[in-house]
Amino acid sequence: MLKLFTYNWQVREEWLTWCESLSEEELLKPRIGGQGSILRTLFHIIEVEYSWTIMLQGNADPGEPPFEPYASLSKVREYSAKCHETIAPFLTKWCNADYDEVKEQTSSGEEGGPSLGDVLRHMIAHEIHHVGQLSVWAREMGRSPVSADLIGRNL
Repeated sequence: MLKLFTYNWQVREEWLTWCESLSEEELLKPRIGGQGSILRTLFHIIEVEYSWTIMLQGNADPGEPPFEPYASLSKVREYSAKCHETIAPFLTKWCNADYDEVKEQTSSGEEGGPSLGDVLRHMIAHEIHHVGQLSVWAREMGRSPVSADLIGRNL
């Protein structure tokens, strides 16, 4: 499973680099689907992964921060790096554990909800879903999207 997180992180970094050739106006331009713009969708991908990781560590959901303070490519890239510092060590540890046995607990301390493995798989699929939206938008702009190939990434 760690291979798929590493794949997502590589693809995300490639999308951030891909965005460098676009104007801020193009990055923030309202679009149909995803989170409504390229930059907001990238921010959302990062925030959801961070939020789930915080909750998996037993902390309260931090809630999605407002997008406006991050509404530039450099700020989203900084946010991604900051979140990755927290996310990577935790996910590396848990992706090597018996994650299908660990169950989420309810507020009363009883087992309930999805297994850790299900949450991790959901996190991976969430990012892949939104990267697909970025690819559609890239093609609508007449540009080639970032490659989604897993093979050849030396993971």
